[in-house]
Amino acid sequence: MDHATIAGIATALSESGISIIRVSGEDAISYVDQIFSSKRGIRLTDVASHTIHYGTIIDRNMMLDEVLVSVMRAPRTYTTEDVVEINCHGGPLITQKILKLLISLGVQIAEPGEFTKRAFLGGRIDLSEAEAVMDLISAKNDFALKNSAAQLSGAVYRKIKAFREKILYQMAYIESALDDPENYDLTGFPDQLHDLLETLSAELSLFIESADHGKILKDGISTCILGKPNAGKSSFLNTLVGCDKAIVTDIAGTTRDALEETIQMGNFSLHLIDTAGIRDTEDVIEQMGVEKATAFAKDADLIIYMVDSSVPLDESDRQIISLIGKTPCIVLLNKSDLSQAVSKEEIASLLPIPSSQILPFSTVASFTSEQKELSIDACIAQLKELIDEMFFSGKLSSYNDEVVITNLRQKNHLLNAAKSINLVQESIAQGLSEDFYSIDLMNAYAELGFIIGEEVEDDLVNEIFSKFCMGK
Repeated sequence: MDHATIAGIATALSESGISIIRVSGEDAISYVDQIFSSKRGIRLTDVASHTIHYGTIIDRNMMLDEVLVSVMRAPRTYTTEDVVEINCHGGPLITQKILKLLISLGVQIAEPGEFTKRAFLGGRIDLSEAEAVMDLISAKNDFALKNSAAQLSGAVYRKIKAFREKILYQMAYIESALDDPENYDLTGFPDQLHDLLETLSAELSLFIESADHGKILKDGISTCILGKPNAGKSSFLNTLVGCDKAIVTDIAGTTRDALEETIQMGNFSLHLIDTAGIRDTEDVIEQMGVEKATAFAKDADLIIYMVDSSVPLDESDRQIISLIGKTPCIVLLNKSDLSQAVSKEEIASLLPIPSSQILPFSTVASFTSEQKELSIDACIAQLKELIDEMFFSGKLSSYNDEVVITNLRQKNHLLNAAKSINLVQESIAQGLSEDFYSIDLMNAYAELGFIIGEEVEDDLVNEIFSKFCMGK
């Protein structure tokens, strides 16, 4: 581990109540001691660990700021090194001046993620927990927050550790039997190993499948809004976002390109994509927009199909319905305040969805007393409940309440481990000798080790932590 003392701003660089400058390393306390003047006349090098001290930061006999300084001695710190945190007033200028003062003394500026990297290298957290730190910071909803917290507490580590222990035991038994056949009997071992690997393979498969659920937790539900021109897609997007994100006119084909916005919708985040109206057109630019809409629909987790229910379905609607296919879908029967030309029953006969996923809706501001259920607020409330129901029932993902994988790197290593396990099973089926098993078992063991950092190389560690924010 690099033993240089590092410093970084651990809070957002903006006007706020306080800012925190974090210093870590074997000389952290002595460096801060050189610029800190305690109101009680004490030296930071003499204070007990995990204590807070009031004083001022001094630069060439001038006071820069009144501060509170936290002193935490190794190894009971975030980085496992001596750590000092300077809590100053939250102005960008004063925060940067204090950081520059430390750097002028010889402290090095921290690289992105370097504090967490040192926590990993110091053995306080494993690699999956380190990655959970950034997931926790960037969590967009309560479920993502809960899952990140579970990973940070070691939930992924414990699962991977258990997988590796099972594999290691089998490898050790094979090696012992090959070295000492008189005391270790391999009779019936291939069948026993096959049964164990069947169970392990099933557990790995569930973990791998959780990655799709994890993607939704982490990035939000990729939601494509489809409809023919003037169906009300852009008005609906503007309503959800709370501002005029999309231009709305009575001219068909106003939306030419896809507009994207992420919003909070009940328990989940929706990554909304408002697309060009689907129709046959001679306009080259509009046609490009239609092609984009088609591509987004194919990759979406959820499609919201806006239907102008005041006019009969036409060829454009049939084209949209063919695009939806088996993708989870919610249909909004827009303009339901007008005379109706499209019914729930007609939509249900064309799409394999229950009537509960077909909602009457209207973007107009006023209604008769009998039409209050068509209001935007009422529809959005129904939409929130429906998305919750679809998620928890497994229509949007293979939901379970256990910790899930939210990291593509981890998923790829799980896939590689599963492939190696499958190769062992094929060797058993072909009746190959036990020494053939060890190679693929070792590969599976190593791939799982990459997830928690027990097999990881320096270049990969540097790449992972370079994606962290400054000061973390």
